[in-house]
Amino acid sequence: MTKSLLLSAAATLPLLLAAPAQAAGLDRLEHIVVIYLENHSFDNMYALYPGADDLAAPKAAWAPQTDGQGRVLAHLPPVYDAEDKRPDRRFPPHLVNAPFLIDQYVPQNQTIPDLVHRFYQAQEQIDGGRMDRFASVSDAGGLTMGYYDTRNTAMWALAQRFTLADHYFQGAFGGSFLNHAWLICACTPRFPQAPAALTARLDGQGHLLKDGAVTPDGYAVNTVYGREAPHPARIPAADLLPPQTLPTIGDRLSAKGISWAWYSGGWDKALAGHPDPTFQYHHQPFAYFARYGDGTPGGKAHLKDERDFAAAIAQGRLPAVAFYKPLGIENQHPGYATIENADIKAAALIDKIMAGPQWRSTAIIVTYDENGGFWDHVAPPKGDRWGPGARVPALILSPFARRHWVDHHVYDTTSILKLIEARWHLAPLGRRDAAADGFSGAFDFSGG
Repeated sequence: MTKSLLLSAAATLPLLLAAPAQAAGLDRLEHIVVIYLENHSFDNMYALYPGADDLAAPKAAWAPQTDGQGRVLAHLPPVYDAEDKRPDRRFPPHLVNAPFLIDQYVPQNQTIPDLVHRFYQAQEQIDGGRMDRFASVSDAGGLTMGYYDTRNTAMWALAQRFTLADHYFQGAFGGSFLNHAWLICACTPRFPQAPAALTARLDGQGHLLKDGAVTPDGYAVNTVYGREAPHPARIPAADLLPPQTLPTIGDRLSAKGISWAWYSGGWDKALAGHPDPTFQYHHQPFAYFARYGDGTPGGKAHLKDERDFAAAIAQGRLPAVAFYKPLGIENQHPGYATIENADIKAAALIDKIMAGPQWRSTAIIVTYDENGGFWDHVAPPKGDRWGPGARVPALILSPFARRHWVDHHVYDTTSILKLIEARWHLAPLGRRDAAADGFSGAFDFSGG
């Protein structure tokens, strides 16, 4: 063996050693469906879940919220609406410095203010794993410490029937744009020579001086829009992210002739230039990649509308891998969507899949892109520059999923990639998905 081949093998060895073996029976999964909801931490949605690492669990030790100097806050800051800068008077002005139940002030069929959920701020909130600066960094005040009683929701009922993962973390720090990219490529998009107005500035210790969508060394970490359609018409051309060329999970699947699609609520109308008011351009990650851009065969073949998803379910034509992104009003994002709307919509689609002919060979993963600025008491595992970030819910629904099960294995967004890669013997996209656990504790293929 030549020296170059030896060096190449040595470089690859850590990836191979870090990767859990494929579970026996994984090939019985013929369809993997990912339903990607928005912006809630695990504690925010499942703080009361029995058997989980929730706020009632013996291990649920948590520190009170502090200010920037590490001093414990006398009470939580008032809840503000960051859009109009006014206090939300549905909440009392002085909340106790502790988790509190949102439902006692705002029911689940009403919206609440949005909360900051950006790359640098998320790391400040996590505060080296102390999880104690969410309130002082939040632009919605004490709302970050709120949680819901979701025991009457459809997702809670499904979690009880199947598997709920209680140590699943968002792949990257911050918001939706970056975590959608990590869902499909385990990568952070590049924006070389980004405009100065978009670029963050840091001091010598790495502390944020000026926020921005792009890091000083040219990585896009907060919301930017792509040059390819669709994108908002108001964005100057210089501020549009260049088409990305790194490999995606779609590329890996296509190279092996395995069917896949990204289905999105409101996609066709957005492409036609008539987007729904709640359509979110930055929730369409494949549209940022050159292979799936304007008029490309890849875009036409794989980027589809929610109506196509509904038809595929009804006709038993689900592809091997399906990603589903609800329209904004149905995705649970604070500010413009409610808990109830998304719960009803996701449950209806899941019911249709379960009633269809492909259910017997399907796994559905229902999860969230990121925490949306909501606090969680469990610190994320140590990772790399990009993440993982905060803990978020993940449900694994399948005839092969463990029943009535809380899975305590540590997963993150790249675990979805790892599951797909393991099932269809695909090469990893990077170090994170190569080393990820592809839901090893969620399935039981021993039955007939």
